[in-house]
Amino acid sequence: MNTIDHFRRRLPDYLTELRTLVAIETPTGHTAGSEEAAEWLSERLSSFGELSHGQLTGYGPLLRLRRPGTDHRVMLLGHLDTVWAVGSWPELWRKTDGHIFGPGIYDMKGGLLFILELLRWLESTGADHPTLDILINPDEEIGSPASAEVIREAAGKNDLALVLEPSTPDGIIKLGRKGSGEFTLNIRGRSAHQGVEPELGINAAVEAAHQVMRLLDLQDSEAGTTIGPNVLKAGTASNVVPDHAELRIDVRAWTADEQHRIETGLRGLRPILEGSRLELSGRWNRPPMEVTPTSLAVFERARAIGADLGLELKWVRWGGSSDGNITADAGTPTVDGLGPVGEGSHQRIESIDVDALPARMALFAELVASLAEPVGSSS
Repeated sequence: MNTIDHFRRRLPDYLTELRTLVAIETPTGHTAGSEEAAEWLSERLSSFGELSHGQLTGYGPLLRLRRPGTDHRVMLLGHLDTVWAVGSWPELWRKTDGHIFGPGIYDMKGGLLFILELLRWLESTGADHPTLDILINPDEEIGSPASAEVIREAAGKNDLALVLEPSTPDGIIKLGRKGSGEFTLNIRGRSAHQGVEPELGINAAVEAAHQVMRLLDLQDSEAGTTIGPNVLKAGTASNVVPDHAELRIDVRAWTADEQHRIETGLRGLRPILEGSRLELSGRWNRPPMEVTPTSLAVFERARAIGADLGLELKWVRWGGSSDGNITADAGTPTVDGLGPVGEGSHQRIESIDVDALPARMALFAELVASLAEPVGSSS
């Protein structure tokens, strides 16, 4: 039986398990849901290697499975959490025109179960494979604040990282990702009665407007650097000059140099209105994931495997970030987007393409097995 046929035969069971996992709602920080999902996964993973549980306060369990193989060490990375609050979806599972919709089905519970199907395939075929270090965390959707150092340390002990985040809607693999961060600019002014003596006030909302324009001056579209002054709060009543405003800023860049330039610019902001004050807080939560010769070589191996499976693979640099940014920053070559084909990450149309699943699972399985021998080595 060829690999696609194997996963085509497994598809009904895969979908049954995926439906169960999607029905366990796991928004970041919902520890009860994360605990339930982790227990469900643990029952299925424990027979395939040495399984350990960490506990991240406020977020839930971190699962790690080690499975011995060849001397080449490969990390597989996924996350339990989703962006969807409990009860946000009236239907947790809906199938229409070959797509299945549900919270977290694309990002990234479908990819999590690729790992389980891989382990079953390795067990049933007896295929050689690298030593596997599988890590599943509960806090990726907010930048992995509690698990980042665990991921970084684990990545440093592995030769390669493969991330089971979804592919693009066109099935494209991700070799580069922007670094991302979130900063908050607090603006202090002085309140006054708008109708009686507005000249005595310092309007924090007006100061915020000035700062928005300065933030946009820091953008560099050609370099792909974006700054989003996307949340602005100010004022309490229309007849009161506001004495406080809060501006939350999303920042993204392809390179560490651009990250440094942007942070220098943010910290160099100065008030425009006399008497107003600025206070900046926040941080970069993900470094850039840059393309490396090794990640390109792994992609070329995947492309050759994909061609035999009837897939025409491409790679892209992607604006969103993931835990792959952390593994790459640890110096571990990283290939991301090896999960399902679908669309609508973080949107109400989040879904996976059912017909594409067997070939994508076969691609992942054969790629992992092929890495028993590192890229660049002689056969």
